[in-house]
Amino acid sequence: MAQLEPQFDKNLKAICSVFSADAAFRHRMFQTGWGARAAICYLDGMASAEQIREGVVRPLMEATKLPTVANLATYTSENILWATEISREDKMEAVVSRILGGAAALFLEACPAALLIDAKGFRSRGIQEPENESVLQGPREGFDEVAIQSLAMIRRKLQTPDLCAEQLTIGKQSKTAVYLCYLRSLASPRLVANLKRRLSDIEIDGILDTNYLNELIRDERHSVFKTVGTTERPDVVAAKLLEGRVAILANGTPVALTVPYLFAENFQSDEDYYVNFWGASIGRLLRYLCFFLTISVPAVYLALLTHHQRLLPTFLLLSAAGTRGGVPFSSLVECLVLILVLEILKETGARMPQNLGHTLGIIGGLVVGQAAVEARLVSASMLIVVAVSGIAGLMIPRLRAAVFFLRVGLVLLAAWLGLPGCLLGISLLLIRLTGTISFGVPYLQPLESPTVQGIKDTFLRLPWGKMLTRPAFNRNLTRQRRKKE
Repeated sequence: MAQLEPQFDKNLKAICSVFSADAAFRHRMFQTGWGARAAICYLDGMASAEQIREGVVRPLMEATKLPTVANLATYTSENILWATEISREDKMEAVVSRILGGAAALFLEACPAALLIDAKGFRSRGIQEPENESVLQGPREGFDEVAIQSLAMIRRKLQTPDLCAEQLTIGKQSKTAVYLCYLRSLASPRLVANLKRRLSDIEIDGILDTNYLNELIRDERHSVFKTVGTTERPDVVAAKLLEGRVAILANGTPVALTVPYLFAENFQSDEDYYVNFWGASIGRLLRYLCFFLTISVPAVYLALLTHHQRLLPTFLLLSAAGTRGGVPFSSLVECLVLILVLEILKETGARMPQNLGHTLGIIGGLVVGQAAVEARLVSASMLIVVAVSGIAGLMIPRLRAAVFFLRVGLVLLAAWLGLPGCLLGISLLLIRLTGTISFGVPYLQPLESPTVQGIKDTFLRLPWGKMLTRPAFNRNLTRQRRKKE
């Protein structure tokens, strides 16, 4: 790592050569009030020109007292500059890295070191409600792409010195700032150490979104089930930290990661804790029911239609047979095609402009569906079954990928073995979930070893006065103490 030279011209020439191909690089030479030459270097758009002008250039040009050469950098930072954060650096590589991060570098004549001024001035999107996590009742703020601002939003929720925020730099080219947030008294030291180790083992050119980290640090990397939580809401992150979890923030993305992530969290809504516990419990039970319906309804209907016709009531069997009259495809092909079309419609609706979503629903759901039934390309009964399955799946968006593969897998098993195939598929699913781990915590906790306190926030959301403990993986289980009556 090259050292800075005592010669002012050499240092300025070296830093300019590093950024010679960068059109955003700015440097200005000027004369201080005591007659020495100085130069300020920064990247336009990364550092604030106003902060540099008012906090660095103006006070240097107005200073008239001649400092001694021996303590030039110290005297300048402590007695002349108005900037709030100033550090000294004598290595060229470190100076370049700080400039890339938004700092301004000040070079003074006869000084073998650079003063790095924190003058970040890049714009952010500002506080907005996340579109994918909107709530009917509760906070309306969401993270933006500047991680330090997202961290400040968490600090406003948790105003305690117990909140730790450790910074790492990941990415050979991107040099992305990544923050680990946790509450020192609640998070397991083993969990924090494990997460740091996994992050430090990452060697990649750049991190542009936290999903890069998600796929590189998660357990069960090839599983369709999430083992790392994602959210854009500071209140959700604060709630996770209060349960002993660790959050990961990264510059350039509003999405935060939380670990460990349990299977029961897929059925929890952000506003479950902001509405009456009766309504929240009903919604949560419906989500569990919809998960079972969305993966099993097409498979069960196909199994009854192809292998177990005697189990169907006579009128229902005759009705189903009547709707299939003239359909050229088998029930299995018909079911798989409809599932595929449903996924295409969902993906198109998510990617297309928002104002065209209603048009897509009318055309895809009514016009095309009705035309397909009248043309005898699909049966009305199978269309209804797949539609009910698709609507149920919308209740649990966090399990979208898992639902698709489970639905198709159960349909294939049902076509092969009938109802025993459905039971086999569900059994394999339970075995898989039981063996899944998220950062040392069983994925089905607390369902696999239920306790009275553990299940009070799983299938139901009981009143806050009843939830006295945190999740079992926490180092401090006591959430609140029951008042003596």
